[in-house]
Amino acid sequence: MAISGCGFKSSSEPNQQLGNSKDPIQTTGTGNSDDIIEVSTVSPSDPYLKFDEGEDFDKNSVYDAYEQDIGVKITNKWIADVSQFKERVKIAIASNDLPDFLLVNASQLKELTEADMIMDLTEIYDQHATEETKKFLTVDGGMQMKTAMFDGKMMGIPSSYNPFNYQFLFVRTDWLKELGLPEPKTMDDLIEIAEAFKAKNPGGTKQAYGISVSKNPFSTETGVTGLRAFLNGYHAYENTWMEDGNGGLMNSDIQPEMKQALAALQDMFKKGLIDPEFAVKDSEKAAELIYDGSIGMVFGASWTPAQLAKGAVKDGKVVQEWGVYPIPSVDASPTLNQIGLGVDEYYVISKKAKHPEGVIKLLNQYIVTQSHPTEEQKVYEYGKDRVEKGANYWLLNPLRVGRQIDNNGEILPKAIETKDASILETKDQKTRYERAMKYVDGSDINMWWEYLISGPNGAVSHNPKIQQNKQYLQNKFYGAPTPTMADRQEILTKKRDEIFIKIIMNQVSVDEFDTFVEEWKKLGGDEITKEVNEWYQSLQ
Repeated sequence: MAISGCGFKSSSEPNQQLGNSKDPIQTTGTGNSDDIIEVSTVSPSDPYLKFDEGEDFDKNSVYDAYEQDIGVKITNKWIADVSQFKERVKIAIASNDLPDFLLVNASQLKELTEADMIMDLTEIYDQHATEETKKFLTVDGGMQMKTAMFDGKMMGIPSSYNPFNYQFLFVRTDWLKELGLPEPKTMDDLIEIAEAFKAKNPGGTKQAYGISVSKNPFSTETGVTGLRAFLNGYHAYENTWMEDGNGGLMNSDIQPEMKQALAALQDMFKKGLIDPEFAVKDSEKAAELIYDGSIGMVFGASWTPAQLAKGAVKDGKVVQEWGVYPIPSVDASPTLNQIGLGVDEYYVISKKAKHPEGVIKLLNQYIVTQSHPTEEQKVYEYGKDRVEKGANYWLLNPLRVGRQIDNNGEILPKAIETKDASILETKDQKTRYERAMKYVDGSDINMWWEYLISGPNGAVSHNPKIQQNKQYLQNKFYGAPTPTMADRQEILTKKRDEIFIKIIMNQVSVDEFDTFVEEWKKLGGDEITKEVNEWYQSLQ
């Protein structure tokens, strides 16, 4: 269970392995070294990955399993700490020193395509991907696959995940009870709770605040301690392309609702409800104030309880009680949870790769491990002993794709409440059920976090209603980055974050938002809007 980086994107569907596949292309290795093909990649060294004794990135049971089961030997051109990995990828691209395959972002996919450094995968994928793989990656109607197409050519494999990953509000329910406060249904409730938590300081700490916030609060990579959900409660959205009411698309960053949300945050900051040092603290540092009882409210993704557990479970006891709620709204209109497309990174294959089919075989095998595992295939998730021990061995799978849609919200809360495992359908559901039941039966109190994710009132229990009522807003732009977007988006985002943080911290007036809007337009925003709408009209 990883809590880092892009959060739960890949870990929500761990791993399983071959065995049940009936597709003739997907053969097992014969043990003859002549049958083995070798593919190189690059890997991030993640702090949540802990090797078994005697194993490392060069030699481990996951790589051995791929070699044994499908005849593909994985090697690493280099390994970098997860904090340096993206920078190393940039250097590798700039110096044209690519491994056979690697994970890149959307802008890099476009850059590599235009530089003619990566393969057109159209025929290789069609020939070597199994029917199961093709179905797995098009459950969403093919939307994610379209984002990897350039001039009708498939230039990458989407590192897909379920886009319907919602944000929620997590609140200390023991404090609500102690202070006689209502559960948060509106933004007014949220502010009232924040004020009470600060004033009454139920955690008894040196300095209490109302809500946890960290630096980069608007980034998609800030899965907990961010503010995107807060914006959504004011019907404002972070860098989303949405309908403008006139048949076109407009960018959410410059809409009036954003100014209203920033004004509310500035007001909270003035009241001391936000840590004055939030702008220099990463998520983990900001969360320390949650662990020690200084803060009892935070926005986050469904996996947030895994992080809260660091403060909530101590010495075999639950010492903090948390509840999870839908994002409150500022008015009578329900909050729309901002979601993306479920893909922002892609696996690409170098033009110099000798065995591109090996990469597709890795993809096929990973999907088999997702869909119908055997007992032996637990090695892909847990290592050679096939026992879960919190080592996050699944991170060693060099090519990972997640389910584009799941029904965890319908199945898991019911199964856990009724203790009925017979209704579980997927590997992920079975894993989560087993973890939650360890908490329920008292055999492992540390599994509290899974119960708060998957249990009767857990995070995913809210998903069916959000889904059914379409209480989400999905980005309407799914094309490759436009020329001006590729050139200017980073500058625009940096400028936006700089101004927004200054507004929140009351260093400038909220009216600076209006100045930002004008600058955004001049610095390339108008040109990007024009290009996005040309793309949008081409779909009509």
